[in-house]
Amino acid sequence: MTKKNIGRLIFYPLLVLIFLYLFFSFQNIIKLMQGDIGRPKKSDVVDLHNFSGDPVIKNNLKKTVNILAKEIGSRDYLDTASLNKAADYISKEFSSYGYDVSYQTYSVNSIEYKNIHIEIKGGKVSEEVIVIGAHYDTVTGTPGADDNASGVAVLLELARLLADKKFDKTIQFVAFTLEEPPFFRTKNMGSYKYAEKLKQAGRNVQGMICLESIGYYLDNPKSQFFPFSFFKWIYPEKGDFLMFVSNLGSRGFMKYIQKGFKNGTDLPYETISATSFVPGVDFSDHRSFWKHGFDAIMLTDTAFYRNPHYHTAGDTPDTLDYERMAEVVAGLKRAVEGLAGI
Repeated sequence: MTKKNIGRLIFYPLLVLIFLYLFFSFQNIIKLMQGDIGRPKKSDVVDLHNFSGDPVIKNNLKKTVNILAKEIGSRDYLDTASLNKAADYISKEFSSYGYDVSYQTYSVNSIEYKNIHIEIKGGKVSEEVIVIGAHYDTVTGTPGADDNASGVAVLLELARLLADKKFDKTIQFVAFTLEEPPFFRTKNMGSYKYAEKLKQAGRNVQGMICLESIGYYLDNPKSQFFPFSFFKWIYPEKGDFLMFVSNLGSRGFMKYIQKGFKNGTDLPYETISATSFVPGVDFSDHRSFWKHGFDAIMLTDTAFYRNPHYHTAGDTPDTLDYERMAEVVAGLKRAVEGLAGI
């Protein structure tokens, strides 16, 4: 046997082994990103259409989005009057549900900004804290219906529905300021200040749920876009689903939330657990909690990967799907109840 034939005997099997290794590695990456869970099966879902279809819920969601995005309008960092109007509305809503409202104020460039927060004190393990948050500011000159009046609307409605319940763990609801540029991904974000305060106080945060742009859905083919072209082989082409986003460390927390969510609604959802190498994975307030070592996830309609009105004057209340937003409330309510130990 010649050296050439011996080389072939070694080379080709080695090539096959390399191919198999890359193939299975890629499959594992997909599983890791997806969290091993795609859309809920009908058999797994508790039928709660009577809950999510409640006109009171949909009307409340629509009312909040209209007040923030239409009556108040742009709520950017320079327009403190509008920011304060939004903060006042959120505070009054929290108060009307029976909560004691607190504020975390801080200054940036000699201007004062504030986070608004309330709490349901836990019982058996009150030291364990679950944080649910959404930012109420907008990009300059935009009404911000989807980004992020939709998140604030779900936050308020969830707080209303859970107000009279008792839990083992403590739940905190927070409306954050200054998520948008020029403070985006900086230490001046309201969520960064809040997470920092929790860290300094030694609070045992079990996890944070970030509500970010969750009101825009499309049913037509090829309405969903992706950061990488190969994602189209993993995720649906229709923008009709909610996306659960986590980093690798928060994957377990995300799977627990998913488990409860799918028992509360049949709204389709997808998942991704990845690093910030994937554009968009850390594009909201959950990033601030990652920076302080806390588990955190983002619930989103994928924003600019779907919504053509993102960060434009066209991000108006009439573009949102309030029935599907109510489904988000239904699923999230069930997930939080399970997580907090009702």
